[in-house]
Order: sequence, then C-alpha cells, then structure tokens
Amino acid sequence: MTANELQQDRHNAIVLESEAGTRLDAFLAARFPLFSRNRIKDLILAGAVSVDGTTSDVPKYRVRTGESITLAAPEPVDAEPQPQDIALNILFEDDYLIVIDKPAGLVVHPAPGNEDGTLVNALIHHCGDSLRGIGGVKRPGIVHRLDKDTSGVMVVAKTEQTHNGLAAQFADHGRTGPLERAYTAFVWGIPNPLVGTIETMIGRDPHNRLKQSVQPREGRDAITHFRVEGRFSDEKWSVAQVRCKLETGRTHQIRVHMTHVGHPLIGDGVYGSAFSTKINKMPEAVKVAINSLDRQALHASTLGFAHPVTGQTLQFESPLPQELANLATKLAVYSLTA
Repeated sequence: MTANELQQDRHNAIVLESEAGTRLDAFLAARFPLFSRNRIKDLILAGAVSVDGTTSDVPKYRVRTGESITLAAPEPVDAEPQPQDIALNILFEDDYLIVIDKPAGLVVHPAPGNEDGTLVNALIHHCGDSLRGIGGVKRPGIVHRLDKDTSGVMVVAKTEQTHNGLAAQFADHGRTGPLERAYTAFVWGIPNPLVGTIETMIGRDPHNRLKQSVQPREGRDAITHFRVEGRFSDEKWSVAQVRCKLETGRTHQIRVHMTHVGHPLIGDGVYGSAFSTKINKMPEAVKVAINSLDRQALHASTLGFAHPVTGQTLQFESPLPQELANLATKLAVYSLTA
C-alpha cells in the first residue's frame, strides 16, 4: 500500500440491479451518507472515484449492474483555526454531535477582530480526532449561531452526516419535525397583547451595516412567536420577561422584532440605546442589576431536535445565567400578578 493510500478513507460498493441507471453522484451519496451530495460531487471531479478500477470524473455517469465503485476520500485536513483550551459547559456529547451552554461574551466563529478565543477554537481542542471531517476539513459543524452577547444552548455537529441532518432541520424551522428554539428575553415595557406573533421581512439596515432592520422589500421572511411570562412595574417604569420561539432564524431576529414592536431588549446597546435613560427611573437595586449586565438580556433557554443518526428526539433546557437570574430576582419585588 502506498503512502497516498494510507492517507485515504476508502469505500467500496457493488451496484445492485435496482440501482442501475442511477447517477454516480446520487449512487454514492445514497450508499455513503457520511458524505454530502456536494462533497461527493467534488470528490468525483477531483478523481477520487473509480468504476471497475478506472477513474471516473463524471458525476452524471449512469452506473450499471455489477460495477464495482470505489470512493477514495482523502483524510480530513486540520482546520485552520487553532485549538485552544477554553472551558466549555457541555450538556450532551456523543460521536456525532455536542450540545453546549454558551456563556455571554464568547464569539462562535473566528472573524476579523475575533481571530481566536472563539467557540470553534474551543471545540477543535475539546473534540480533537472525534471531528471526522466536514467538507474535507476537521472542523465543528456550526448549523446555528448565537450572538456574542447572547447566552444559552447550541448544538454543533462532529461529522458531515450529522451536519447535513441538523442543517435540514434548522432549514425546516420545525415545521415538520421536533426542532424547537426558545429564548428568554427581558424587554422594556409590557407588550400588548401578552401573546402574539411578529412576522416581517428582515435585512441589513441600509443606514448601518452592523445592524439588521425590518425591510419590507429587500428582507427575508422572519417569524417570532412571543408570550409574556412576567410583568414588572411601578409608577415610572415597566419591564416584561418574554419567551420567544423562533420559526425562522434571521440574524438578530429577536432583537430586531422586539424593537420593531416598541419593546427592545434591556441592555441592548445596538437596538435599544434610545431606552437607556429609562434606567434612571428605576429603583437602585434594579438599576445596579441592569448596569452590571454588560450584554443584552437574551438567553437561549430551550433547544430541541431529532438526533440525525439515532432519530431520538433530544431536548435541552438552560437556566438563566447568574447575571440574568439576579435581574429576575430584583424585578420580582415589582411583579404584577393581576
């Protein structure tokens, strides 16, 4: 065996009579679900597939009964982000995926200004060789993100098969499966009605590229269901604890939607800066709790999905982190129960 062969992950299959006439890329994707259809196509074009010992670089080739198909995929290469030993709060982990409770302040993916110290760096260190390659690279499969200053539950894929399965569920938004994403938010004012749905188009704000906003013509569909779970007030101010369930997953969706209906998130310096002076009207204990947040008051409290490999429905709950729990305690003194 050559050195090159030692660095390959070889898969072999004989074409059955029922499979005759199937496109080569479709045949391989069905036989080897570890790889995505796009990855299979790339491997065929790269000359990594042979038919009866002869290289075939034609994805549209129609396979014939009895043909021996070999896929020699290169071993996944190391990811460019470097592994970093960053503590993770792990809620669940197996060979296929990992569920973590992300703290506020942790960026999910390296980007300009945050080249390291991210969740991806931490996962590459923690998962090591259990990352079995996504698109030919040993990297964690990010299928959804939380803003840097949003805390809560996230699921990350370790394999391409798992990544594809999770991505399909998130694209479906739970319409036909068990996917559920719910957040706890503390907002200025009390929404009326107490239960409702916000449905708009969201896109990049034309006046500030760092923001998203409701864009009736240029945006993408965005749907948020909300329910007020707590109301707090005295003569000069009011605040609500709201449970938001996402039916879509646009950037900053909850922050934009709650601002759109007049109830921006507490601590949100991007979308709720016009409400910051309201803090001066609040009791000292509540004021201190808000000023100590240094983040928007948003927490991904619930995540449910079907395990892409086992089919089991998994659901995870994350309690409020200390700073939000402290805010809730201080607000409870002013609860409106009627």
